[in-house]
Amino acid sequence: MKNKYLSILSFLFSIIFVGCDYINLKKLGNEEQETEEIQVPVAKVGSSLLYQKDLAGIVAKDISPKDSANLVNRYVNSWIKKQLLISEASEKINFDQASIERKVLDYRYALMVHEYKKYYVDNNLDTAVTSQEVQDYYQNNKDNFELKQNIIRGYFITVTKDAPKINQLKKLINSDKPEDFKELKSYCFRFAETYFLEDSVWINFDEAIRNTPFVGVTNKVDFLKSNKFVEDSNEENLYFLRIKEYKISDQISPLEFVRNDIKQIILNKRKVAIANQLEEEVFEKAKSSNKYEIYNQ
Repeated sequence: MKNKYLSILSFLFSIIFVGCDYINLKKLGNEEQETEEIQVPVAKVGSSLLYQKDLAGIVAKDISPKDSANLVNRYVNSWIKKQLLISEASEKINFDQASIERKVLDYRYALMVHEYKKYYVDNNLDTAVTSQEVQDYYQNNKDNFELKQNIIRGYFITVTKDAPKINQLKKLINSDKPEDFKELKSYCFRFAETYFLEDSVWINFDEAIRNTPFVGVTNKVDFLKSNKFVEDSNEENLYFLRIKEYKISDQISPLEFVRNDIKQIILNKRKVAIANQLEEEVFEKAKSSNKYEIYNQ
């Protein structure tokens, strides 16, 4: 039985790849051609059958035959397991079929409503969020933006031990002069293994020091409080870290660190509002046109 099942699957894969849902038998002749569709079974559990047409849409057109076969195989195996569980459940439990049918219908309608709301929201959502909106939301909800990690603003540079002008590099790192920063960027572009010079951007401190000697720091809060510039090394590289500003966990996040999160929150609130507005508009429109009735029980 298993060999028969596998051979059927192999046959089906070749058909699925060319996008067929059915095997069409065409009667050729002088008369108009007629097409008769035959449903090809893939698997069977008890009296339940899985047909080739049920596999339509599972396989994307741009994936390899091997991946397609694996997808179909997993789907068929999953279907068999579910049917076996349904069969056993039916033997063990006396189900209220009417209740199950209601739940199935409720779920179906919920999916339809969800898809329509998504379509409506996507076509009516204003995605522009102003800086003032972000600022106002931040000010009114600061307590919701407590940091879960330590963050810093500053410079981080890695160079090999044989890099030129190391003393000049240290001077440039600790300078706030625009001309020195320009020279620092030029130096990093030519000689640095890795570097981060976006000092207006807040970054996670743990991520900044990952794969560096600084990762061995035991008390990171004390480290941040007591250091503005630190350097360290390993067998191959020199590591330089300038900390211009820091925030420790449990403090309130700076606005720039959570700006994108706030934009997403504002957009999500707009989506909910649009979806609720749609419900009310549909309801009021139906009420005014007498599209529904409520009968007294």
